[in-house]
Amino acid sequence: MQKIMIIEDDPLIREELSLLLENEGYRVVSITDFTDMTGQIRDCTPDLVLLDLGLPGRDGLALCAQIRKNFTLPIIIVTSRDSSTDEFRGLSMGGDDYITKPYDVLVLLARIKAVLRRSAGAAEADVLMVNGLRLSLTKGTVSLNGRSEELTRNELKILAHLMTHAGEIVSRADLIDVLWENQIYIDDNTLSVNVTRLRTKLKDLGMPDCIRTRRGMGYQL
Repeated sequence: MQKIMIIEDDPLIREELSLLLENEGYRVVSITDFTDMTGQIRDCTPDLVLLDLGLPGRDGLALCAQIRKNFTLPIIIVTSRDSSTDEFRGLSMGGDDYITKPYDVLVLLARIKAVLRRSAGAAEADVLMVNGLRLSLTKGTVSLNGRSEELTRNELKILAHLMTHAGEIVSRADLIDVLWENQIYIDDNTLSVNVTRLRTKLKDLGMPDCIRTRRGMGYQL
């Protein structure tokens, strides 16, 4: 069941949206405490956020940019601001769609389904997931619980191959073939250096023992 988070300060609109989405088969979480919204998103891990821009004590556009900076989940802005400038800024700051109030219920539901469908397609093609660890192949980043690290080209190749074969022992020879594509390989120490750097980045994300060395055999995720 897909989970949608509603960030809307009007209780009536919030309740109507929640009921509508629940009747459509979604699991709904509504924010009522507007102090640490990114922390609540991190704890909730929704599949999509419906975001109002007129929030108490917080600029909704700035929040949209902050959510996009920390998370890859889709954001649909639902707001009474109907100027083209606001729409442009909302989409520029990370919104995946922009819907103005009052909205047509059927149109809103169709937009939600479309954004979720696009997001699922992108995730399938672009992202590898293992035990909460998220690797974006196009962005070259690895993330966990809202924190992320940028990877070098070699680190990306190593981690992608290990995640694709999660639970299996991957030999050093296999990783060398992945990295250098059967070209003449000179320094075996280069692989060790790349694995060490990758382990450091995973440790910084909170997974210090993610890549295990299997002596005489290779590595295992």
